Amino acid sequence: MLSGLLSIAVAAPASAQPDAVALAESLFNRGLADMLAGRHQAGCPALAESHRLDPRPGRLFTLAECEAQWGRIATAVARYNDFLALYSRMSEAEKLQQRERHRIALEQRDALTPLVPQLTLSLPSDAPPGTIVQRDGITLQQPSLGIPLPVNPGEHVVTTRAPGGPVREVRFTIDRSESKTIELEVELPADEPPPVNAQAPGAQVGATGAFGARPAAAPDTGPGGQRVLAYVAGGLAASALIFGSVTGLMALDESGVAADDCEDDPDRPGVATCRSAVGKAAGDRAKDLGLASTIGFGAGGALAGAAVLLLLTEPSPPRPQQTGRVGQVGEVRWSLLAAPTGGGVVVRGRW
Repeated sequence: MLSGLLSIAVAAPASAQPDAVALAESLFNRGLADMLAGRHQAGCPALAESHRLDPRPGRLFTLAECEAQWGRIATAVARYNDFLALYSRMSEAEKLQQRERHRIALEQRDALTPLVPQLTLSLPSDAPPGTIVQRDGITLQQPSLGIPLPVNPGEHVVTTRAPGGPVREVRFTIDRSESKTIELEVELPADEPPPVNAQAPGAQVGATGAFGARPAAAPDTGPGGQRVLAYVAGGLAASALIFGSVTGLMALDESGVAADDCEDDPDRPGVATCRSAVGKAAGDRAKDLGLASTIGFGAGGALAGAAVLLLLTEPSPPRPQQTGRVGQVGEVRWSLLAAPTGGGVVVRGRW
């Protein structure tokens, strides 16, 4: 029964290119064969790549089953939850096709969730800012530290590295239903010698300091507030334009599905008659996605114009003033010049 569910092809609108669909189908068949033969280490990655190239409910469900059989129960629970979330957004006709898979996904998710190990990683309080923590090659940001997170049973590798310091590695194993807390160690970089304030050749130190030293450069205060707002508006504009493009493409796909299933009613202009609920649902989604795309492009254009306006109207930064040393009038530089025929003193001044 289960193998039959795994091998059933699910009718769904293909959003990928034809070549990608054919490649995804080939990977799915190979991954399914490896999975049924118990070769999960080869089968599950093939199924995951198949679903990435051409996402379909059946491929997602089969991938969840493969991960569960492989023993990667934390990943399996996440995949089952993805399938259940996708099922909740389906039309009634689509849910009818996926009903048995929905039942199995619920049972598997509820049975595996209590068995998922929980791992808590904590940094010491004196860890310097910018310390990098990676678990199995995945970088964990600060919100992921100090709280229990689900992991797959088995061996794991955690590395920590302070800015400029060496990498510290910890290897451990964790079993099903186990909760483990690991206090990580951070090795700080070796102390560096303080920089030597070398004087320029010919500089002499007097009672009030070193003549010939250049005034310290004014510190870089970074971009002004108006430029920061321009950067923020530009980033939001790019996000809105991307959103408009993606929803526009999705609307075109849904419109194609509706066009194949629905026809204009000759007795009622502007009203389409659909042969099934799938076509009507696709038409409704196409309208909603089209509206979202229009809003995205409109907001992106407005934000882009605001970003350009902020950059054009930004006031020029004030020019730094040259100041001399306390107790001096102007600036005096002098140096000793030596030559085979004699020597001399060169004095340059500015008052």
